[in-house]
Amino acid sequence: MIRNPKLEEFEIETKPRKPGKQKFSDFLYNEDTREIFGRTPERWGKLFLFYLIFLSALVALFSVCMATFLQQFINPRVPRLQQEGSLIGSSPGLGFRPLPDDVRSTLIWYKGTSYESYKYWEDELIEFLSVYKKKGQTVGAGQNIFNCNFRNSPPPGKVCDVDITRGFDPCTEENHFSFHKSSPCIFLKLNRIYGWRPEFYNDTNNLPVEMPIELKDNIRNITFNNMDHANMIWVSCEGETPTDKENIGPITYLPYPGFPGYFYPYNNAEGYLSPLVAVHLQNPKAGIVINIECRAWAQNIKYDRREKLGVVHFELMIE
Repeated sequence: MIRNPKLEEFEIETKPRKPGKQKFSDFLYNEDTREIFGRTPERWGKLFLFYLIFLSALVALFSVCMATFLQQFINPRVPRLQQEGSLIGSSPGLGFRPLPDDVRSTLIWYKGTSYESYKYWEDELIEFLSVYKKKGQTVGAGQNIFNCNFRNSPPPGKVCDVDITRGFDPCTEENHFSFHKSSPCIFLKLNRIYGWRPEFYNDTNNLPVEMPIELKDNIRNITFNNMDHANMIWVSCEGETPTDKENIGPITYLPYPGFPGYFYPYNNAEGYLSPLVAVHLQNPKAGIVINIECRAWAQNIKYDRREKLGVVHFELMIE
């Protein structure tokens, strides 16, 4: 048979098969290739270096995430940003109740003798005061209440009670908050700022020049027999313009013309309820809109009408 010179012949080299024990022994350590578990020391070194860098990167990433989480973690009881570092700042504002159903409005309007007309305002106050009358509606209320007074501030974890059944007459639900007599009651509350401590105007001989004369007289009368009562965040309300001041009529503040200092600082304890001041407008002039401004007085409460710091504005009209 003549072979074609252009064709190449291939010979298949056959190696004898190793027995199983020999294969396993070579896997553990191969003397020919110097492989350990199928890899040379150089390849094992590269693999170890890769996983060392990979795991180090994972540990570093996890550490950064944990540090960020711990730094940004917000305790449900203690805010991370407080006072100057927070959005609300370190000077509390005032709020009033009842609120109109239109959030853009601050006008309290009704017909003095019509129940259907003032029913909305009465219902708003009943709902607002419900947590004060039924302590069980507030988590922890009733369990942490401490018998506070001007010489006994609550210990950590305890709160002072706000008893709206005493000292608020005629500004009570049973008396329709005096709306039906055309002498409505408006409730004021100070906005909560965690950890804020008031600096009181408790020196009756050095009260601010701009403080209303009526409030100065009230302060001197309240503190005449007991100077402890001077530790109060005082409150005053008056008409904004001379015409408003003429039409607003006499005002009574219940139970005090201010918020007792033992309610502060606010530490977000369970069951805490903000103290209230009921402003009883005894005889406002009917048939005209009266612009009213209420202000809170403490040395560290800023007053800014434009920024609404330490002050609240609303209008009243009784037909």
